[in-house]
Amino acid sequence: MKTAIRNGKPKTNGRAKTPAKIPPAIAAIAPDGNVTARQLRHFALERIKQRVKPGSGSALIFLQKRTAMREWPDLREILNDIPWVLVGGVATRAYMPERATGDIDILVHARDGKAVIERLQLSGYKVLSRLAVPGYLLRAPSGVKLDVIFGSSPWIDKALAHPQHDPARYPTIPLPYLVLMKLAAQRVQDWADVSRMIAQASEQERQEVRRVLAKYSPEDLDDLESLIFIGEKELELPPKVKPQAKSKRKPRAPK
Repeated sequence: MKTAIRNGKPKTNGRAKTPAKIPPAIAAIAPDGNVTARQLRHFALERIKQRVKPGSGSALIFLQKRTAMREWPDLREILNDIPWVLVGGVATRAYMPERATGDIDILVHARDGKAVIERLQLSGYKVLSRLAVPGYLLRAPSGVKLDVIFGSSPWIDKALAHPQHDPARYPTIPLPYLVLMKLAAQRVQDWADVSRMIAQASEQERQEVRRVLAKYSPEDLDDLESLIFIGEKELELPPKVKPQAKSKRKPRAPK
């Protein structure tokens, strides 16, 4: 819609923009329509729980696979004495089947951030821009994009001190802290990652995730249980369909 200026005031040809109607389900949790990211996630998960059916996920044999089919830049020699871990989409392959993702993300302590960037630059990496969170986006000599996140959360030292390892033996953030980061990210893909990872985790691993969330993000515990429920439903076998009984009616004789 074009806006004209007349007598110093904007004129819209008499066609005012109609405000969007707030759906009743959204109005129930946010009357003004200003839904927070956490409210939106909770709203979406509650509806998914009502609709998810057994066996709606991938085959169990696929879900149990752990692969490192895509090659990513190996930073182990460059950052050999600086603690770092994979996070983001690449990190999920340590806990669920490998999925497609466009770049690689690593987490380092904020105090090591400057040294990390300097070492990467000496190895041919180019700084492209700052990230929305503390850190930088770089491009590897191979062209792959690398997000270096500077962490300062209260749990950062624990996450870096006890890394897991993915199928390529890259240091990977432990599951509880990866779940913590993905719940904070508030993207649908992150919810799906958490659901799939946590559904395949052992009860001991789940308890550790619960413990970490209770300490650092207790408001997300209910949504974690919803994601566990959804993930488990997808792993269940679908109910068997009973074959229809054959009709016992005799065919009519031709006239």
